[in-house]
Amino acid sequence: MKLRPIPIAITVVISAALLFGGWFIYRQTTMQGPLQKIVQNYKGVNNAQFDISRNQINLKLDLKPDTNLSGLVNQITTQGKSVVGNRELNFDFVDHSSDKLNRFWDSAMFSVAEAMDNKKYTEIPAKLDQLAKDTGIKTQTEMDAKNVYIGLSDGEHSKFIVLPRNPGKIGVWE
Repeated sequence: MKLRPIPIAITVVISAALLFGGWFIYRQTTMQGPLQKIVQNYKGVNNAQFDISRNQINLKLDLKPDTNLSGLVNQITTQGKSVVGNRELNFDFVDHSSDKLNRFWDSAMFSVAEAMDNKKYTEIPAKLDQLAKDTGIKTQTEMDAKNVYIGLSDGEHSKFIVLPRNPGKIGVWE
C-alpha cells in the first residue's frame, strides 16, 4: 500500500482546523462570552479584556472614576461562578491617573501598608479621608474576604488599586 502525501496533508490540516476551531468557539461561548456580558453590563465599565487560563483570570479593565470596584468583583464572582470557579482574579487597570493622584497615593501608601500589615482595615478609609482633606481628591474604599479595593478620583482622572488581604502577597504597591 502506497501512502499519498497530499491527501494525508489535507486530512491533517482539516482535522487541526476543526479541533482548534471547536476549542476556540467553546472558549468564546462558554467562558469569555458570559464574563464579557457580566462586566460590560456593570455600571462604570468602559471596556474589559480577559485572559482566562487554567488557574487564573486576568482582567484588563477600563473604568469610569466613580465605579464601585468591589461590587463589580462581587458580580463577577457570583454571576460568573461557573466560569470563575477556583480561578484567581488578577486585575490590571487602564491608567487614567494624574500626577496629583499618583503623588497622593505615594503619600498614602505608608499608612495603608501599615494598616494592612496590622490587619486594621478600618483605619484605611479614615487615613485616606484625612490625607485627602482639602486636596479635592475623592477616596472610595471597600473590602471583601480576599481584597481591599481603593479608588481615587479628582473628578476627571481616576486610579484604582486592589490590595490582597493575604499578607504573603504584599508587593503590589504601585
